[in-house]
Amino acid sequence: MKQNRILSLVSLATKAGKTVSGEFCTEKEVKSGRAALVIVAGDASDNTKKKFRNMCEFYQVPIRFLEDKDTLGHAMGKQFRASLAILDQGFADGICRQLDAEGHTIA
Repeated sequence: MKQNRILSLVSLATKAGKTVSGEFCTEKEVKSGRAALVIVAGDASDNTKKKFRNMCEFYQVPIRFLEDKDTLGHAMGKQFRASLAILDQGFADGICRQLDAEGHTIA
């Protein structure tokens, strides 16, 4: 049930123009300081997960691992997405709150 809320918030943020997706765009937003939260698909490659984990740690951006590429892409109204950045702090806080309530940890 809460998973639907998380994906709904991702979808709402996308419709509001407050997300970017794809490895290049996500990396660009993290490095520019505009990313408030990074979400990486749970079935992304180990190399991708490590890259974003290290980058987010360095730039002090929260990172969460969620679902799979297909589910993340569907929530954004696109095809497969391995990574996305939430650009709005309010949406990021709401998603983190839902993830914490569900028991997700920062992997």
